Amino acid sequence: MELDRDLCSLQEVRNLVRAARKAQETLMNFTQEQVDKIIDMMREAGEANAARLAMMAVSETGMGNYNDKCFKNYFASRTLYDYIKPMKTVGIIREDHDKKLWEIAEPVGVIAGIIPTTNPTSTVIYKAMIALKARNAIVFSPHPSAVRCTNEAAKIMHQAAVAAGAPEGAIGCIMNLSMGATNELMKHPSVAMILATGGSALVKAAYSSGKPALGVGPGNVPAFVERSADLAKAAEYIIMGKTFDNGTICASEQAIVAEECIADDLITHLKRQGAHFLDPEEVVKVSKVVMLANGGVNPKVVGKEPKFIAQLAGINIPDQTKCLIAPLSGVGPQWPLSYEKLTTVLGFYRVADWHEGCDRCFQILEAGGVGHSLSMHCNNVEIIREFALKKPVNRLLINTPAAMGGVGATTGLAPSFTLGCGTWAGSSVSENVTPLHLLNIKRVAWHLGIPDRKPVQSQNQTVQVDAQLVQEIIKQIMQQLKA
Repeated sequence: MELDRDLCSLQEVRNLVRAARKAQETLMNFTQEQVDKIIDMMREAGEANAARLAMMAVSETGMGNYNDKCFKNYFASRTLYDYIKPMKTVGIIREDHDKKLWEIAEPVGVIAGIIPTTNPTSTVIYKAMIALKARNAIVFSPHPSAVRCTNEAAKIMHQAAVAAGAPEGAIGCIMNLSMGATNELMKHPSVAMILATGGSALVKAAYSSGKPALGVGPGNVPAFVERSADLAKAAEYIIMGKTFDNGTICASEQAIVAEECIADDLITHLKRQGAHFLDPEEVVKVSKVVMLANGGVNPKVVGKEPKFIAQLAGINIPDQTKCLIAPLSGVGPQWPLSYEKLTTVLGFYRVADWHEGCDRCFQILEAGGVGHSLSMHCNNVEIIREFALKKPVNRLLINTPAAMGGVGATTGLAPSFTLGCGTWAGSSVSENVTPLHLLNIKRVAWHLGIPDRKPVQSQNQTVQVDAQLVQEIIKQIMQQLKA
């Protein structure tokens, strides 16, 4: 009897989770040395296959570009490895001699890893490495448009891990993908946690599964350029960040907010970096092809070059254009390009001063990026402090390309492809996710002594009354009544 596709996909998930749970029982007894050997082998495999996986991802999804996807895969392998290598994730990981405390790391268990189409191979490398560093098995659910390259990345990571001593089944990936299969994975009794990277609906489903979940919110990152900024460098970094892998990183810049006094000079520098400014008629045409009528970005343009978008919109642009910039005067449905655009299109706003710039950035964030990130090009520390204290974001990125700064490539943030957005965006974590988020921490606490107790007056204690004072009060009251 032939089973239909949905039943096959459900059975595949159950088989993968069963194998992962069996592997988990072995992994949890590994030493730190065994774990670190596995991670090193996975790092080597990720580096060795970075170019091939990048080519597969671009070919299958049609998003981004080969060079930047190579960098993403290398970043998820080497840069991540260098960051997590010294982490203690086995046994006693911290001792506080003063407070007489031990902290002991335990794996959380089998993890469900949800993978986006925008970063279909680098996210697999990253999640597989942080999962096994914390002694967790992981099963991946690919995006429907990236099943082949995501499975290949998972296969490479699994083979490398097993060659270094990891048990079979420690890393799995769904081949017969369906929505039912993804839901089955997230709700499976043997899955302990969900690492969700993808669209808002999928992340919401992860949080609704009844399992602990680490998810991310959308990014609608404003790039505020203040008058003290190095304008040439600001323009270079904004275009670099926005065009990195054709805008597929959620931390990439979505709109420039420039002070009026430097706006024209900034535009000159942006044009030198390959930006093409749209006229009002072109803004309308580009808006119609980039954004959907009911909201959200058009999947057809995600991760595409400006030339593709221009042809779709029926406009002419210079051959060397790297990015399309749309001058806007407001935020909201009337200005569709004020929302997140995971492609090579930026909004552009003029503001009178940094106070108005602060307000405009807040409007942009409220339109769909609250909790995520904000970019600033500024050398005035006092203004940076004002933004840091008042803006509802968990990453304020200063004088750096936002796309690379947000994931920790050009900043001191933890290298990560899961950027927590905190409770502002309905996320359970507010920082870049690392292996330390995939651990249960046990604590052993010693007796420090009995705290001193202050004497407490008993409620039944007899209160001494001054009889003479009482008589004087009665006398005064009687005189008042007679009067």
